[in-house]
Amino acid sequence: MRDDDFEGEDGEGEGEGIVRDLQAEIEAERIAEALVFASAQPVSEAFITDRLPKGFDAHAVMLRLKDQYAPRGVNLVQVDDAWAFRTAADLSFVIRRDENEVKKLSRAALEVLAIIAYHQPVTRAEIEDIRGVQTSRGTLDVLMEAGWVRFRGRRRTPGRPVTLGTTRDFLDHFGLEELRDLPGLEELKGAGLLSGRIPANFNIPSPLMNDELTEDEDPITQLDLEELGLLAPGGAAED
Repeated sequence: MRDDDFEGEDGEGEGEGIVRDLQAEIEAERIAEALVFASAQPVSEAFITDRLPKGFDAHAVMLRLKDQYAPRGVNLVQVDDAWAFRTAADLSFVIRRDENEVKKLSRAALEVLAIIAYHQPVTRAEIEDIRGVQTSRGTLDVLMEAGWVRFRGRRRTPGRPVTLGTTRDFLDHFGLEELRDLPGLEELKGAGLLSGRIPANFNIPSPLMNDELTEDEDPITQLDLEELGLLAPGGAAED
């Protein structure tokens, strides 16, 4: 048996090819790891894909890194279609809370946030119908300032009311990979968050699984943002 029996058609030995592939895989993981580490916000897979060598599947690379970090004090976690490093859940108690952490939400704000999370896309009028009371603009402002709620679009109904939905920061803050990870009816009961005397026909809706506009929603335009007070006339952001 000759040495060239172990060579490929291009003359490269099979062992050398395996080593080369392994080195390329390690380099791709190092690039992805550096991109996430250097960002203060979750990094999208699309952004990672654009910066990896051609031919690499960003999702597969991130899953390998996730497994590598699983037993460490810092974990790589998926947040919607993005990735971020976060303190391991069992070590969170040793980390001093940031003094600038979002202030504790009022009961009204928690109710509104829960309704938006489970019922999105939802309008303010629909939130008030579910709660049975009016929702102050201040409550929505608190949720938007926290970065957990956003304007999605405008409903194709008379008056074209604005629809609301949650954000990637909402998922990140509450440790959710996606909206399907929101607790269900039994989990909420077990946590004592639902009364034992809830109606027999009561159910928790399945939240929307993506950010795409529904058939009865139109996208938010610049004119809409001006009308909502988010942009000054002419397109300049208000201070």
